[in-house]
Amino acid sequence: MSGSSARQQAIAAVTNYKPENPPVNFRDLSSKDVFGANVFSLSEMQSRLPKPIFRSLKKTIETGAKLDHTSADVVAAAMRDWAIEKGATHYAHVFYPLTGLTAEKHDSFLAPDGKGGAVAEFTGAQLIQGEPDASSFPSGGIRATFEARGYTAWDVTSPAYILENPNGTTLCIPTAFVSWTGEALDKKTPLLRSMMALNTQAQRILKIFGHKDVGMVSSTAGAEQEYFLIDRNFFFARPDLLNAGRSLFGAKPPKGQEFEDQYFGVIPDRVLACMLETERELFKLGIPVKTRHNEVAPSQYEIAPVYENANVATDHQQLVMLTMKKVAQKYGMECLLHEKPFAGVNGSGKHLNWSLGNSTQGNLLEPGPAPHTNIQFLVFCAAVIRAVHKHAPLLRAVVATANNDHRLGANEAPPAIISIFLGDQLTGLFEQLRKGEELSSKQARTLNVSVDTMPALPMDAGDRNRTSPFAFTGNKFEFRAVGSSQSIGGPLVALNTMMAESLDYIAGEIEKATGGDEKKLATAVPKILQDVITKHGAIVFNGDNYTQAWHEEAEKRGLPNFKTCVDALPQLTSPDVVAMFKNYGVLTPRETQSRQDIYVEQYVKTVLTEAKLTVEIARTSIFPAAVRYQSQLATTCTNLKVLGYSFDTDTLDEVTKLVKALQDGATALEKTLAHHSNGLLDEARHCCHGVLPAMLKVRDAADKLEGLVADDLWPLPTYQEMLFIK
Repeated sequence: MSGSSARQQAIAAVTNYKPENPPVNFRDLSSKDVFGANVFSLSEMQSRLPKPIFRSLKKTIETGAKLDHTSADVVAAAMRDWAIEKGATHYAHVFYPLTGLTAEKHDSFLAPDGKGGAVAEFTGAQLIQGEPDASSFPSGGIRATFEARGYTAWDVTSPAYILENPNGTTLCIPTAFVSWTGEALDKKTPLLRSMMALNTQAQRILKIFGHKDVGMVSSTAGAEQEYFLIDRNFFFARPDLLNAGRSLFGAKPPKGQEFEDQYFGVIPDRVLACMLETERELFKLGIPVKTRHNEVAPSQYEIAPVYENANVATDHQQLVMLTMKKVAQKYGMECLLHEKPFAGVNGSGKHLNWSLGNSTQGNLLEPGPAPHTNIQFLVFCAAVIRAVHKHAPLLRAVVATANNDHRLGANEAPPAIISIFLGDQLTGLFEQLRKGEELSSKQARTLNVSVDTMPALPMDAGDRNRTSPFAFTGNKFEFRAVGSSQSIGGPLVALNTMMAESLDYIAGEIEKATGGDEKKLATAVPKILQDVITKHGAIVFNGDNYTQAWHEEAEKRGLPNFKTCVDALPQLTSPDVVAMFKNYGVLTPRETQSRQDIYVEQYVKTVLTEAKLTVEIARTSIFPAAVRYQSQLATTCTNLKVLGYSFDTDTLDEVTKLVKALQDGATALEKTLAHHSNGLLDEARHCCHGVLPAMLKVRDAADKLEGLVADDLWPLPTYQEMLFIK
């Protein structure tokens, strides 16, 4: 089968697509009734558990109190009965290893009864602890490969849920994953530790401000997920998308996103049907998705939730990605979560909205109508400014992946320079603090649209800045540099811990200045905030982060610019970062080092896989098509010469030159892959500065050939087809 036939069949399959599944009936059962139906929620616990046990569990979930293990058997029995009523035959400890993906081990409820039959069993011990084989998960040297034992431990603060399959259901129990020595091998364990550290220091600040009734302070998160949807017929015809998640070849189409007609445009019916069913499935799992819309690039979309407790939000975000991919397949589409699946159009991020608060004082980053009078808010906001300035290298490191390197700094996402956007109102306030002036706030106004039938619209006190990597957006900060395929666990660990360290510092300064006398707060706190903004105000920038002028200004301010993974990842083990994680009980030095080693290794594996694919596709798909066309041109030229026609060989000459460039590039890339490194970081640097440029040379020749080779010979679905045929 020629490449043309394969492409034509794919196009025909897409254009003749008809849904295989009956439409979801939204009329008989409302979304409100569906929400949380597959979650072992607090209300479900309350209806099934004895009152003392329910109160104990609720206290653990809401206040962080120590879990009472003696009630585990009762909880397990209630959870088992609920799951079996939902059709479950197995239970699974779900955990989040350092691959960044979701892992699970399934066990059956059934056990022999000794009489030739079976009974459904699920004990407290099975609920609390599982033992998956840890030998094949990345550990960064924490444990040797032959040491296989690892433990999963029930996380009571993240609710169990039912995962549906056409042939049954499974009870899923979120867990932490640790080694036999108790060291963290996952994303959840350090996240929970970081939340404990943040709670301790935030409560300390609140008590300084005279609050007696202080609930547990939790970080909150909501991740806006960007993604692409393309037809699976195209996906399977592209080995690069299938194996690497991004297109390693592809000429820019005549029309891309320059018309800006995709952004917030009308959602295509097939895509909308997929979105609706995805949301339905997420509602069942208690995931509060709120927003859906077209994104900037063709075939790019976004889904966004209401923010939740950071630990639950992290688990839910993993479920969002799994559910999106699963439902997309039902509609004959592939959900691409890679940060840059298509060159030349916008890539995908996962904007992480982050704040902190509790049940008694509310959102601690809520400025209120007059923030200049809200000194408590200014303390928490100043703590963020100090934390981001002091630990900007860490924030850059936790979003450093091979995939994200293709996106950051490309005028579609924030640059690699970390800075904070505060908006006019807060920037003005902190400038007044820095100068020691009397505080006042720029007030919100109303906007008159000059249409009689339309009411005046309330205006925010400041605009938003989409170019900033870390922007204040009213009552939270939006960390825009997180990659679309990433777990949000790592960035949250960094944010929580550096915020705990910053609150600890400010609390200590206030305590020294006041000696515990609340009457001295009014004079002591502004001076401390003045010192903080004077030392750390360089991180605040409200302008256009995309311009070269900002890069030059950032350098003058002393802000770091780690442009690639190999520059950023070593910052994970800087002395300040290692000490901070150790001091707040989040990661031991060995656990921190393990993460750097794992992420560097993942970078190397990603680039080497892509490089091998580049050689394979160039030689087995693109080169044969180009040579066939070259032969056709040569034959035509020979025939014209025999007939005595005058002609030029410009096209043949250009194709011949590019065919040679393609061959030479693939050979050079292979030689580059034969490099022998002096360690993992050296190998990563070679991948960054040697392998990736060599891949681009192969791609350059191939993409130029795509613009010359006869369309009926070209073997790969084109950007024009994949992005615009739905």
